[in-house]
Amino acid sequence: MRRPAALPERGGAGSPPPVPFGQFIVKVHGRCNLACRYCYLYEGPDRTWRSRPAAASPAVLDRAADRIAEHAAAHRLRHVALVLHGGEPLLAGPARLAALADRVRERVPGGCTVHATVQTNATLLTDAGVTTLARHGISVGISLDGGLAAHNAQRTDHAGRPSWPAASRGARLLADHHADAYAGILTVVDPRTDPVEMYESLLALRPPALDLLLPHGNWTSPPPGLPDPADTPMGPGSGRATPYGDWLCAVFDRWWPAARRETRIRLFEECVALLLGLPAATESLGLDPVNAVVVETDGSIEQVDSLKSAYDTAAATGLDVFRHTFDDALRHPGVAARQAGAGALAAACRACPVLTVCGGGHYAHRYRAENGFINPSVYCADLERLVRHVADQLAEATAGDPP
Repeated sequence: MRRPAALPERGGAGSPPPVPFGQFIVKVHGRCNLACRYCYLYEGPDRTWRSRPAAASPAVLDRAADRIAEHAAAHRLRHVALVLHGGEPLLAGPARLAALADRVRERVPGGCTVHATVQTNATLLTDAGVTTLARHGISVGISLDGGLAAHNAQRTDHAGRPSWPAASRGARLLADHHADAYAGILTVVDPRTDPVEMYESLLALRPPALDLLLPHGNWTSPPPGLPDPADTPMGPGSGRATPYGDWLCAVFDRWWPAARRETRIRLFEECVALLLGLPAATESLGLDPVNAVVVETDGSIEQVDSLKSAYDTAAATGLDVFRHTFDDALRHPGVAARQAGAGALAAACRACPVLTVCGGGHYAHRYRAENGFINPSVYCADLERLVRHVADQLAEATAGDPP
């Protein structure tokens, strides 16, 4: 196992103050009813989930609520995002999720709004369950590989049976009967699929928003479809093929000129915002400090799950909600590195003309066993392709605007 190199410490001369956490990802259940063949969490290098309890105990959830409220009070937060996660969080039951959301809302200071979401594979959604979640102010985001059975062929249960029949029923239940609780769909980009067909199949499920995510690969474990990293120059201007960038550009060209906005696509909206000099909040683009933290089923405080795609224990901090505060987590060197902006990037990234939009890409995608995370993203060429394409379309759209 390789540890990341040269992580900055907090508190040095001239160091900016840490940005408080605003998104709290609580693992209410640490197992999944599916066995997706590509899952970076259960099929990747990290094995910490094996020794943790399957579900968070009442004591862990109660203490997590206290710590969230404590952090909100200490930093006078006006908004908190509570993400109920797994594994498959609905294995814990809607009532337990509702109780946790209620507990956090009861304990945060007055004037702090809690935005609660559950992220699910949709197979366990029922009308009664969604009604319970909605009644307690919890919106529902679902994870799918597309809007057709063929897109979801790798999303099977532990017996190898397809998940699509149950997942599609869950998605349609939200769209048809609980639109107010429907947060949207998260989909991982697969350049082997037809991008426009994929996008339009997801539109048929009427999501209010889409998150298009790049697979969690890196220089040591490259994502499918990219050239061998040993034969690929790192950094901007490498000239390599851009299958992921091409896929995203094709979806953008279908989404951008539509007569009406059919759905929100966060990656594209934030790319446009950053090009216009506006703030954006995504791990995949921009230089804004990451403000998310995870509470595992045993109460451990961890960095975000995507780091687990790099190496075993990559997300660990050694902290837990019983003995430590979230301010303790802010002082962890791994969190400091993810809040250091351009200072944590490779020299090639700092010199790149699209730096302020790309932001070096997702932190986990920069990993290389030889030197940790001080590298351009393994998707550098794809991100540059997307950013320049969106910039060209934006320039064309605004060419006739008055100065």
